[in-house]
Amino acid sequence: MTPRKIGLIVIGDEILSGKRVDKHLPKLIELLGERGLHLAWAEYVGDERERITAALVRAFTSADVVFSTGGIGATPDDHTRQCAAAALGVPLALHPEAKALIQERMRDTALEKGIAYEPERDDNVHRLNMGVFPVGARIIPNPYNKIPGFSCDGPGGGTVHFTPGFPVMAWPMMAWALDTHYADWFHLGGWQEKSVIIFGAMEASLTPVMERVEAAHPLVKVFSLPSVDHPQFGPHIDLGVKGPLDAVDPAYADLREWLAPFGLRYGPEIVR
Repeated sequence: MTPRKIGLIVIGDEILSGKRVDKHLPKLIELLGERGLHLAWAEYVGDERERITAALVRAFTSADVVFSTGGIGATPDDHTRQCAAAALGVPLALHPEAKALIQERMRDTALEKGIAYEPERDDNVHRLNMGVFPVGARIIPNPYNKIPGFSCDGPGGGTVHFTPGFPVMAWPMMAWALDTHYADWFHLGGWQEKSVIIFGAMEASLTPVMERVEAAHPLVKVFSLPSVDHPQFGPHIDLGVKGPLDAVDPAYADLREWLAPFGLRYGPEIVR
């Protein structure tokens, strides 16, 4: 079985304005890499319902597995739950398991503060909105404070896992979703990048070789990463291939062979 592509949607004006720096992208790449998987795409969206809904429609109608962070709270600038329901064309409803978990969290908080738990108090009733999910949603447990995220399947085969924007909550929830639902994908054939540092070359002159490698090895992608001010290598090109483990070595061997006539000056090989 070939794993579906994995994507990330990061939601929040605070990311686009620079008030917060996104940490989810590198962390998800790390979590996937630990499991022999890789990220196919990522998208950033502000707190605008139309754009969030459009991004989720694309995710749900794809065949991808997507992680969405941010906007699942119950304040006026949180729109993700409503947009998920709109993208799926289903109503929102208080999820019974989410309700129980949120009430458990409120009881714990009252006990910690030494006050009585009053479930009918206005602010406690409002907190239940954090458990209002699209009908048909499944719970993602939150080990930090018990207030769950949720997962939904779309009509096109896409699955979106919704987590809070807080890394301390989102990251263990992402890991849980991966370990619970996709463990059979882990290290499925493996994934690798193999490249070599090249000095004094122009990308344009090497492009025919790159195209030749991709044509001969359709399972891999060729990448070329030029740098003009690298602290160790100075101006150079990091040229290589990436793809399934068993496809990388023969593609890389052809890359090196077809580069030989250029008389290039090489630095170290890099395997990731």
